[in-house]
Amino acid sequence: MTGLTLPLTSPLAALQAQRGYLFAWVPVLLGLGIGGYFALRAEPSGVTYAVVALVLVALVLLARRLGERLGLPLTAMALVMAGLLLAGARAHYVAAPVLGFRYYGPVEGRIVIIDRSHSDKVRLTLDQVVMDRMSPDRTPARVRVSLHGQQGFIAPEPGLRVMLTGHLSPPQGPVEPGGFDFRRMAWFKGLGAVGYTRTPVLAVAPPHEGAAGLRIHRLRMRISAWVQAALPGETGAFAAAIMTGDRSAMGRDTLEALRASNLAHLLAISGLHMGLLTGFVFAALRLLLVAIPRLGLRMPVKKIAAFLSLLAGAGYYAMSGGNVATERAFIMVAVIFTAVIFDRRAITMRAVAIAAVIVLTLRPETLMQPGFQMSFAATTALVAVFGALRGWRGWSMPRPLRPVLAVVLSSAVAGLATAPVAAAHFNRIADYGLLANLLSVPLMGAVVMPAAVLTACLAPLGLGWLGLVVMRPAIGWILGVAHWVAGMEGSVTPVMAPSAVVLPLLALGMLWLILWRGRVRFAGLAPAALAFVLWSQTARPPLLITDTGALMGVMTETGRSLSKPRGDGFAALAWLENDGDAARQDIAHARPAFAEVGQGALQLTLAGQTVIQLRGKRGLAQLEDACERAALVIVNSDAEASGQCAVYDQRALRHSGSLAVYPEEGKLIVISAAEHGGTRLWSGHTAKPTLIARFAALLASR
Repeated sequence: MTGLTLPLTSPLAALQAQRGYLFAWVPVLLGLGIGGYFALRAEPSGVTYAVVALVLVALVLLARRLGERLGLPLTAMALVMAGLLLAGARAHYVAAPVLGFRYYGPVEGRIVIIDRSHSDKVRLTLDQVVMDRMSPDRTPARVRVSLHGQQGFIAPEPGLRVMLTGHLSPPQGPVEPGGFDFRRMAWFKGLGAVGYTRTPVLAVAPPHEGAAGLRIHRLRMRISAWVQAALPGETGAFAAAIMTGDRSAMGRDTLEALRASNLAHLLAISGLHMGLLTGFVFAALRLLLVAIPRLGLRMPVKKIAAFLSLLAGAGYYAMSGGNVATERAFIMVAVIFTAVIFDRRAITMRAVAIAAVIVLTLRPETLMQPGFQMSFAATTALVAVFGALRGWRGWSMPRPLRPVLAVVLSSAVAGLATAPVAAAHFNRIADYGLLANLLSVPLMGAVVMPAAVLTACLAPLGLGWLGLVVMRPAIGWILGVAHWVAGMEGSVTPVMAPSAVVLPLLALGMLWLILWRGRVRFAGLAPAALAFVLWSQTARPPLLITDTGALMGVMTETGRSLSKPRGDGFAALAWLENDGDAARQDIAHARPAFAEVGQGALQLTLAGQTVIQLRGKRGLAQLEDACERAALVIVNSDAEASGQCAVYDQRALRHSGSLAVYPEEGKLIVISAAEHGGTRLWSGHTAKPTLIARFAALLASR
């Protein structure tokens, strides 16, 4: 072994010098494997998984035999492979039937989730689904239905079994190739169909005790209703959201104001709320126990307070609905308080890494979600900055002003860390978000969350209203700040969506800068800077077409022009947002690009090539003529190809999904969402369940 040390001077020696700091890289390496799984164009076969597992075992055994110095690179490779296996196993484990066609008919099921849709309609998620003329093995495990029209039935309640007449369809694919894939998100949520109903929903059977989760969910809804009755209006809706996670009563205007002012995170029960609540409980319990001399002098007060705070966090997690963001936050505080109980430093990069490993192991798919990316970006940045300031020996602010500085610094660091992620996913930057957070977050910590704890403590005595009275003016202030900041001129700057490589490159660069020790850490600035350069040079598709053929959008000098002023609003909004364009659909339609060339026919010119869209029966009648004049014809109904042109009709679009069209050397290159996304479990193109899927289903059934 000594002979091997001669040529291994720089890389392995540098790696060896990082001893004591390497655990923080474990979630990063797992994330590389998980990200690699989701980037694949085809679903790995059972043989592929077996080979990867064997290589993983071989790497672990070889790493142990070669010793720490040579074993570290092999361990890193093993962690990457472990991430890929975790993601694949999770994807197969959650496998459930997905509706393969458009369905109209009776739907019966049990309400498990109540929320609101993008159009502000009440939305029900049902399990134990029964559908007309569908066998149980083909029936989706869960369906999600928005309630339209007049609904004159009793208020929906978790556990209530209902029946409705539903218009259901499979979860929709990306509205453009490479865009957000709702089908993938639905796959991991177990949603096999989505849709709406225009007829009243009927109660079939009253809620019964059922599982513990449903009992807690019903209790949450009752608490939410009680809070909203005590605090009418948006104030009560906000209080219910932060106490129970029920945001169904929040108005669209208020939600939009919170988003535009970068205060929407105050609604999501995540790290901020869990940290404020458990931190307040910990401080209050510690002071209370210390105030009792016999306990303060004889008992480990700090550990007792940490344990009871952990129980309070678990209760808050259960009462908030147990969503992924709250689960992530609870795992983080659980790691922190466990460290306190075992006399370890609580807030360290190791604690952040442990929490990330747990989350990625339980739910690998969260790596691809903005919530995971933003929460761990903020937490990692805050721990790094305050850890660096811990050894600060320079000028020190007077003690009374230090809490103010901590709030300002925390808001600034968290805002800067999450801004690129938020801009990439939501296509906007809240220009005055720091100001709004400085004016609101201190009240959340000093008034609202303590009042929420007070409400929970006094509610069994019938005095919970006292806590609500305390939090009412603070919530009113927060909502006022949100509307004020959102109403400022230039409060929101639209941002173009980056290419797929930008965020991973930026994350790896910043993680290298934060986690590596020594001057080489500054090399992480290079990939981070490259990510911003690539982002600034991102080119949007010149022409986009929906998977129904009903909407087209072509890029012009004044922005993207849309083929119609209404309809397919979700796709239109997504295209414009991804362009970094704040225009409404009707305004984008008014941009000159499309010309009517007959009844039911629109024509546009793209780099000298003609594209024609045919709509309805009158448009379809012009197919032969259109094929003689156009290089590409889009038809929003079933048709037969004619002439020398490329025809995308309903039949072809159902298989291809949305389209992006690029001019190249006098031709039009068409990229489909199906081609871009590949053949994955959630893409709807798998012919039959794999052996791994059947094995996972067998485990789940047991």
